[in-house]
Amino acid sequence: MCTVADNLTAQLHTAMPFTALLGATALRAGPDEVALRLDWDATRCTSGGLLHGGALMALADAAGGWCAYLNLPDGATGTATVSSATNFLRAVTSGHVNAVARVLHGGRSTIVVDTEVHDAAGKLAARVTQTQAVLR
Repeated sequence: MCTVADNLTAQLHTAMPFTALLGATALRAGPDEVALRLDWDATRCTSGGLLHGGALMALADAAGGWCAYLNLPDGATGTATVSSATNFLRAVTSGHVNAVARVLHGGRSTIVVDTEVHDAAGKLAARVTQTQAVLR
């Protein structure tokens, strides 16, 4: 049986093929919030079994990009990340992470998105603020 999350994950992987390679799955997606998950796996780690920061950043970028896309103004065709700032707050050594993206500012030329990345215990592991250019 195919679930809503399975359908969303298929949409995610079709729209952003890198997310399939990364191993990201979609939990929910709407204009108010996009949530993605990435399971801890040794192949996604740096030394000491720490989930690689690049994996966290890629997950947050995908969540933020999708959230921005779902908030495009009339006449826009897509988005592209033009800046991204990440603060790493705790190491992730097991379980999974959830990235939850929400729009801070939705304008005609840029959309600013805030993405929180929480570990399996619900603790904040990273926070990412990105600006997406609105493409026409």
